[in-house]
Amino acid sequence: MDATAVHAGNVLEFVREPQSGQTRSQAVGPPVTLHPAIAGSWRRCAIDYSIDPGRRTYAPTVIDSAVLAERLVQHADLLQIAAAEIDWLYEHIAGSGYALVLTDASGIVLYEKTDSTLVDVFRSAGLMVGADWSEREEGTNGIGTCIAENRPVIVYREEHFRACHIGLSCSGAPIRDASGNLLAVLDASTLNARDTRASLAHTMALVSLSAQLIEKCLFLQQFQGETVFRFHARPEFVNLQHSGAIAVARDGRVVAVDETALWLLRAKNRDTLVGRGIDEIFQVSPSDLIEPMSRTQLSLRPVRDVLFGRHFFLSLDQDATTTRAINVPPPSREILQLSGAVPRKTTLSLEDLAGDDPQMARNIRSARRIASSRVPVMIQGPTGAGKEMFARALHGASDRAARSFVALNCAAIPETLIESELFGYAAGAFTGARKGGMKGKILQSSGGTLFLDEIGDMQLSLQTRLLRVLEEQEVMPLGTETPIKVDLRVMCASHQNLRAMIARGAFREDLYYRLNGITIELPSLAQRADKERLIREFLASESCDGRPVAIEVDAFQRLLDYGWPGNVRELRNVIRTILAICDSDVIRMVDLPSEVRLCQSRCDDGGDAPPSIEREELIQCIRECEGNMSRAAERLGVSRNTLYRRCKRLDIPLQHSRGII
Repeated sequence: MDATAVHAGNVLEFVREPQSGQTRSQAVGPPVTLHPAIAGSWRRCAIDYSIDPGRRTYAPTVIDSAVLAERLVQHADLLQIAAAEIDWLYEHIAGSGYALVLTDASGIVLYEKTDSTLVDVFRSAGLMVGADWSEREEGTNGIGTCIAENRPVIVYREEHFRACHIGLSCSGAPIRDASGNLLAVLDASTLNARDTRASLAHTMALVSLSAQLIEKCLFLQQFQGETVFRFHARPEFVNLQHSGAIAVARDGRVVAVDETALWLLRAKNRDTLVGRGIDEIFQVSPSDLIEPMSRTQLSLRPVRDVLFGRHFFLSLDQDATTTRAINVPPPSREILQLSGAVPRKTTLSLEDLAGDDPQMARNIRSARRIASSRVPVMIQGPTGAGKEMFARALHGASDRAARSFVALNCAAIPETLIESELFGYAAGAFTGARKGGMKGKILQSSGGTLFLDEIGDMQLSLQTRLLRVLEEQEVMPLGTETPIKVDLRVMCASHQNLRAMIARGAFREDLYYRLNGITIELPSLAQRADKERLIREFLASESCDGRPVAIEVDAFQRLLDYGWPGNVRELRNVIRTILAICDSDVIRMVDLPSEVRLCQSRCDDGGDAPPSIEREELIQCIRECEGNMSRAAERLGVSRNTLYRRCKRLDIPLQHSRGII
């Protein structure tokens, strides 16, 4: 019995016994349980579409060229963005025998990318521009079933309904528009894959990441010229693919949110967010964010969401938002003339980092003592304190300075990809592997320095493998059986309490002691004694046109007073923004980001009032305003943010701000 007849028999057996959810491989042997998405697709193909699984003749359904031309014009924006991402993804998996395919929401192929030597093979399988890969036409497949299920789908070999497709293995991921409707599908398909279904997880992760990036770019393009905010719980992820995006109208009402925003805010659907005021989602006044819609609002702003009180960092998206210049009043305040601009350094030395802060000076002295040794270094400190910057400077001061400094952020790479990124893999190690394999970060850093940022986010199974590499000084890439000797110097960093993670079983104690040869504790910017010097130096070094830097004394004082929750990274980004958008030769208060400009000293914030009396007065005011925080802030003569800060300082729970007192 040939493969076509066997497969048709398996399909028909399943359809006759749909409750079992099982079929028999090759018509003999133990039952094989189908994935629920595949089982549902088989039932649709047999019952709804009446497809013959064993039909021997095959010709793809291809739409008329005129109709195809119309669709290509209709999806011009999608194609422009997706083609660039598909080309990048193809380079990542080049030589692995894959075809990358983009279809519209009905399954019509709009774009494809494959190895020139395999074009004819894939076209004979029906993977060509204009072909219809809906379930109704081609049965169970990565594209059509992704459309039907509206979720990422893997269809492995015999999971295809039609016997003519059982040589294919497909990974399809949906691309959605700003309203959450299915817009397109990105699919990676290979012929005659011999790996297991589970081995396709790596390819599926890559395809899903590319689909999400296309979604994000489409969202930002659609709302270009509008006000778009990006946010995430971790400041380093804001304005990256991982951050959520919210488009807001001039009146402060939300007009659109992307999938990541839904997930971060734990929203059931878009209807729970769209149409609401931004102040109903985040504890922030719309006027602080929207009016004036100026170019000073590009840096990170710490906010909390109204529903759960969780901490986020919010930023005005610079690329998606068309900004308008604001009228700058003539000079009327005392001006602080700083030194002329100095050249910006791309790499800082330990001396550059030392500053005048006692703790930093101790850190530099300790770092110099072990710079050229093999002692592992653990750098701890809050997010944005400059942990990677310190590691690079320490590498530059060592006898390995001429060799590679290789950094890997353990928190920024999905778990399905980090293993191959760290250890590398051999050619053919799994479906989707590069033709010549890939050197992992460990091999790339041999003889130099390997920097593992956010080591606390590394999964336990990889911690075990990393410990073995450190102890044996050799690495075993995926798909190989021969270890490779390496010369490792490891530095790592984390903002988490690793000892607490050890106590709850989330971090290996033996790995901790293997990495913790010496610990460098970086202070937050608010704790540094040389904050004023850092601000002056950044103002001088970030001025890119060589002009002297001048700033109003009041504006400079605000930079000093601000708490800088994003630490040195936030300070540098804010100053870069200020210098980029300043309309005159003097930085004024109006040029500062709103969160810095509205910063109040403790006295301005009512800090000198007796706490108990102030607390009662505040509660009474909020009660009289029926929980309306904007009205209460106006009555008190302070900003809405200041009112929230007072509530937090006086331990007034969030429910007071909702009138439930």
